[in-house]
Amino acid sequence: MSDTPFGFGLPPEEPDDGDEGKKKDQQSGGGQGPANPFGFGPGGPGGDNPLAAMFGSLNPNDLGAAFQQLGQMLSYEGGPVNWDMAKQIARQTVSQGTPDGTKDASIGPAERTQVDEAVRLADLWLDDATSLPSGAGSAVAWSRAEWVEATLPVWKELVDPVAERVGAAMGDVLPEEMQAMAGPLLGMMRSMGGAMFGTQIGQAVGVLAGEVVGSTDIGLPLGPVGKAALLPLNIESFGKDLSVPQEEVRLYLALREAAHQRLFAHVPWLRSHLFGAVEGYARGIKVDTAKLEDVVGQFDPQNPEELQQALQQGMFQPEDTPEQKAALARLETALALVEGWVDAVVHSAAKPRLSSADALRETLRRRRATGGPAEQTFATLIGLELRPRRLRDASRLWASLTDAHGVDGRDGLWAHPDMLPTASDLDDPDGFVHREQLDFSELDKMLGEAASGPSEKPNLTKDEPKDDEKGQAKGEEKGDDDK
Repeated sequence: MSDTPFGFGLPPEEPDDGDEGKKKDQQSGGGQGPANPFGFGPGGPGGDNPLAAMFGSLNPNDLGAAFQQLGQMLSYEGGPVNWDMAKQIARQTVSQGTPDGTKDASIGPAERTQVDEAVRLADLWLDDATSLPSGAGSAVAWSRAEWVEATLPVWKELVDPVAERVGAAMGDVLPEEMQAMAGPLLGMMRSMGGAMFGTQIGQAVGVLAGEVVGSTDIGLPLGPVGKAALLPLNIESFGKDLSVPQEEVRLYLALREAAHQRLFAHVPWLRSHLFGAVEGYARGIKVDTAKLEDVVGQFDPQNPEELQQALQQGMFQPEDTPEQKAALARLETALALVEGWVDAVVHSAAKPRLSSADALRETLRRRRATGGPAEQTFATLIGLELRPRRLRDASRLWASLTDAHGVDGRDGLWAHPDMLPTASDLDDPDGFVHREQLDFSELDKMLGEAASGPSEKPNLTKDEPKDDEKGQAKGEEKGDDDK
């Protein structure tokens, strides 16, 4: 995946006629000569420029469509991200296939049946490993293109706050006295900003679609609520070199997807907690307006590579403030707790039943910890690494809680965010587990009150009289008065 801040450089498609097509491109001005001042075409310096990223390989027959798309881009008047363009780029990236040559394919009835059976069996096994009931109302098998379509609404929710900050900064580049006179220019800059983010997000999501195996790979619920989703094509690629039966790989990944679904379905505050942490981090991002102003002021239309080189150096970065550090720590801890809980619960369910459970667990831990799809995507989008750095610590803490307090005691900590372990608790998991024996009587009281609802009366203390006793006492007092 591209690690440039705006995702420029979508690889051009191969011409249908192979080497002959390349020769034609070179003859038609695809090189670095003056006939191609903007570097269009895969052979020229503009092979990495933003227009090439959006239009792919150009030849004279495509110029009409290319400039029509450019006109649509400049006439965009929507929000901070051109999501139509993002979707188009993502679908184009998916259609090109993954680096190993695997192309997307439609899902057949046999694959849908396999996924449905795997999720159903996974939910059955999880009943013994967690007190949270099933959260998957249905199971679906997605192609990569279907994953893109289903997850774009959530990407919009995650990325728009950051894009708004960058878009506002692009408008602030001009002096105030000029902003009132530069309405059309500001509109064009907003359109270009929306296009840049749309291109970046589309490319990132398109590449991610070739790597994920479900809807919760990055620790956030990207798919529709209550729908456990797996991607058979990517599961096959994931397990290809593991020397593990494909059925076991599919079932283990179904366990992880179903465990995530249980957590997000029955911990109602968790989704907003995670998304709020991402948004809180985004609010602390500052845009280097001096660098942006310098880039815009020196931009030479005949050398778009200079613009890309400047953008590659990063236009925005997190503020080094206590609030921003706290937001990042809160997000990293929340992700680690989610992934650690899933890791511990899935291992508990799979260990007695799958001979490959240990190997699959370690493979997935390394995949998440060393920079999987989530880290690359968010590092590209907003400079944020959604990597659960404390995954092993969190998993060990949840396992210790299970040993000390049982499944119900462990899962009861999800009742409220204030009850969850903190980052310092991950440093000393044994201390958290045995701290004052974690007064679970208070937890039981909270859970009991939540379960009873407002219609039921709260538990009375030992010394407090019951209602009928109160009534009897009142009656006796009244009788005494009458006397």
